[in-house]
Amino acid sequence: MTTLTPAPRTTPVTAPPARFRDLLASEWIKIRSLRSTPWTIALTLLFVIGSAAVATLADKAASSGSADFRPYDAYPPAGYWTLILVAGSMGALTVVSEYSSGLIRTTTVAVPARGSVVLAKAAVTAALWTAVGTAASTGSFLVSQAILDGHHAGLPITHPGVFRALVASALLAPVCALVGLGLGVLLRHAAATMVTSVFILVMLPPMFSESSRWSADIKHALVSAAWNRLIQIWGPEPRSLGYTATVPGSWIVYALWPLITVALAVLVVKRRDV
Repeated sequence: MTTLTPAPRTTPVTAPPARFRDLLASEWIKIRSLRSTPWTIALTLLFVIGSAAVATLADKAASSGSADFRPYDAYPPAGYWTLILVAGSMGALTVVSEYSSGLIRTTTVAVPARGSVVLAKAAVTAALWTAVGTAASTGSFLVSQAILDGHHAGLPITHPGVFRALVASALLAPVCALVGLGLGVLLRHAAATMVTSVFILVMLPPMFSESSRWSADIKHALVSAAWNRLIQIWGPEPRSLGYTATVPGSWIVYALWPLITVALAVLVVKRRDV
């Protein structure tokens, strides 16, 4: 006769909660594993820096030898509007691609703290596009000044207005990328997010002028208009009837757009289902 012995009690093994640095590593792996990311960044840098070279070569006044900083040669609108589009779109894709593929459900099951996931995405996106923006801004300035050196019109970075324009152009990429990311979390649809980001970042500013106070206030509250003001080294004309943005106000616009969009994204993602 045999006696049955009760099976030993086993305690369930629970995995420790994910740390924030683990979330950062996970988001970096997601971005790095996409083959399109390095190609997109490389082509964007090539176009932005190349547009600075073309703008400087095409500017006949730049060959006069005058030692004046020409911001629209070093930072031409064609190149930097393209940077705005690419950074905003790539920032949005870091989120909407997970919603469209369903990967976001796996992510939220593994990490129930949805706000931390959004913050990790924002941190990685900001770091990546700050590096891209810095490379584009520095490269644009160096290329344009190298061309101007041939006409004895090159300027150092210590020239008045140069450093501010360089920093503003470098930060333009992460600001737009974070705006795109925030819109992606709020809208969760690729087409709607792309259209909205393009409209806000690119199409909306030219619709408003500086001829009246209300129109100028709306224009100055937009990212691309703030960038235009920050790279300008000249002030308004004394007889101008326009309402010109201030430099401190433009820096505030740079700070508020990503802060507000990411904060709204964190708040919304905590309150709704995936």
